[in-house]
Amino acid sequence: MKILTVLTYYRPHTSGLTIYVERLAKSLVELGHQVTVLTSQYEKDLPREEIVDGVRIIRAPVLFRISKGVIMPTFGWLAWKLVSSHDVVHLHLPQFDAAGVALRGRLLGRPTLITYHCDLLLPRSIFNRLINAVVQVMNTLAGALANSICAYTDDFASHSPFLQRFADKVEVIYPPVVMPRVTDEEIEAYQRRVNPAGRSPVIGMATRFATEKGVEILINALPRVMDEYPDTLVLYAGQYQNVMGEGAYFDKLWPDIQAYQERGQWTFLGILDQEQMACFYNCLDVLVVPSLNSTETFGLVQIEAMIQGTPSIASNLPGVRVPPRLTGMGEVVPIGDAGALAEAIIKVFSQPEAYRGDPPGVAKTFDPLTNAAAYERLYARLQEGQS
Repeated sequence: MKILTVLTYYRPHTSGLTIYVERLAKSLVELGHQVTVLTSQYEKDLPREEIVDGVRIIRAPVLFRISKGVIMPTFGWLAWKLVSSHDVVHLHLPQFDAAGVALRGRLLGRPTLITYHCDLLLPRSIFNRLINAVVQVMNTLAGALANSICAYTDDFASHSPFLQRFADKVEVIYPPVVMPRVTDEEIEAYQRRVNPAGRSPVIGMATRFATEKGVEILINALPRVMDEYPDTLVLYAGQYQNVMGEGAYFDKLWPDIQAYQERGQWTFLGILDQEQMACFYNCLDVLVVPSLNSTETFGLVQIEAMIQGTPSIASNLPGVRVPPRLTGMGEVVPIGDAGALAEAIIKVFSQPEAYRGDPPGVAKTFDPLTNAAAYERLYARLQEGQS
């Protein structure tokens, strides 16, 4: 089967969405399908076309940006060409261009599927409010034109205004998560490097430094945690500098972070590869996901951590609260409540045996090949419906 996957940003851009799509694409190739990714050339030094891990990547040149969106003059022509030469079209939302691609799927008789990853909620401003409204309209048009829409969880699907609008088209497929195996020696060496003083216990965050991720909730929780565990260390994995549209947010929080850094209790690790991430999770006593809104709908990092045996504390957001509740490996706290986050961290630190769970079982449930096989079956059903 020839599968066309369309999204605004793809690898090497790092986000939960791009990691999801990369894992799915590679797994579909492993199952014997031909996968093409149509995306943006968001950095000029990225090749217009290449093959990575068997996945063909085609990048449309970017003329200019509007907030986090990109304007690509040749995108429409590329979409016509690629939709016509593929069997199935798979769109990943939010995406401004999705409606146009879905329309091409309809006109050319190609079954079109959407995976709805999250809502788009840009930082507050009149301009961003306009962009949010435009993207919501385009997403709604794409949803109307698509044959099927996938969500990560029933929990998020039942709370999302977008997914509720198309409830008769929605199917739930758990996201793909996989972690490489690392040796005890590799973990110990990594731990010596990132935590040379041997501080304990250790809190982790693994995400872009962005407003919706709730970094300040963790910062505000730390004084209470350190009252009980004064040697606590925070390890932060992910892009924290030059994050698009987040400079003011970083500058606002920097004085507090810098104070913890000077005491040796906060370390930025930057973007890590998968082997480094596996070591990172093994260095933690708990991972926190204090996200603030529906731009976060699951938190793949929670499952990554749990596969390594590390519990997670998540905000009580639809979808985001599913991993701790599904696995028993963590806690759920009210959104934006630093005090509740602090108490949950202390609880996990004091009762680690209560959150051991079943890491091998978690890995099996979220195996990328399981995810890809579910999509494979859905693609086949959609093709049968078109014939």
